[in-house]
Amino acid sequence: MSPRGPFALGAFAAADGREFAGLVVDGRVRDLTGTGLPRTTRELLADWDAVLPRLAGLAAAGDGAWTGLDGLRVLPPVEPRQIFQSGANYRTHVIDLAVAHRSPDDPRSPEEIRSETAALMDRRAAEDLPYVFIGLPSSITGPYDDVVVPDWCAKPDWELELAAVIGRPAHRVSEAEALDHVAAYTIANDVTAREAVFRRDMPEIGTDWLRSKNAPTFTPLGPFLVPSAFVGDPGDLHVRLTVNGTAYQDESTKDMIFGVARLVSYISQSARLLPGDLVLTGSPAGNGMHWGRLLADGDVMEGSITGLGVQRNRIVR
Repeated sequence: MSPRGPFALGAFAAADGREFAGLVVDGRVRDLTGTGLPRTTRELLADWDAVLPRLAGLAAAGDGAWTGLDGLRVLPPVEPRQIFQSGANYRTHVIDLAVAHRSPDDPRSPEEIRSETAALMDRRAAEDLPYVFIGLPSSITGPYDDVVVPDWCAKPDWELELAAVIGRPAHRVSEAEALDHVAAYTIANDVTAREAVFRRDMPEIGTDWLRSKNAPTFTPLGPFLVPSAFVGDPGDLHVRLTVNGTAYQDESTKDMIFGVARLVSYISQSARLLPGDLVLTGSPAGNGMHWGRLLADGDVMEGSITGLGVQRNRIVR
């Protein structure tokens, strides 16, 4: 699945190890070094309004030195300073996890848990309060790199997500203004150690996002940054993840409780979003806990989102 639109943007390493930002057109890459444009994708995003038409001109001209993707290593398409992750943002996903995580001594039936969790989701939507936590940039790995599961992780799970990439800085922006600050979209897989999500020793504290989600390589990112103008409605994209060829997540972003604009606006009320920052929008239904099938050594995850390409990662334990 190719990225949507006339071009995309990525980060690459040549055979000699040199890293560079590149323009992607029809499976070929143009090294942007020497074009007078900023050196990294994050720097390009920081001047996005001026950069975007210049990228369009280079893509249309077709001249310069182009290299096939096969001759390059595809790196994470951006190095963010901040990662904001939306939890419990897909209605069906939250309901499924509530059932999967129920305590063995819970007297409620699965149907009762589903009904109560659905009511909770309705209440959250009415109160208009997304749930957002912080991720570590050190967890990011490339779209085709191995995901290395540490020996302490017993229940590694997948969470394919749409990621919004910030261009213009955003602080205290309205929901109506928020999408003007999103330069591009990409794919993120928020791999999670399920057994570490909840602190059994301190239930009053709640969730442990540091341990459960931030091991190195636990956030495959990319392959590319697709300009938001080419993506269309971020609330109507297809999210699909397979493991060894079997589809487990196959859902639309329509199931999000809070859309991209609401998330960006909400985050910006507390934090200052910077160029290159990521807003992960949550994972749809179909995680391993729901299926009773978690990741094992040698498994291959393949994730795609409409118009954003495909990422492929092997599990190494």
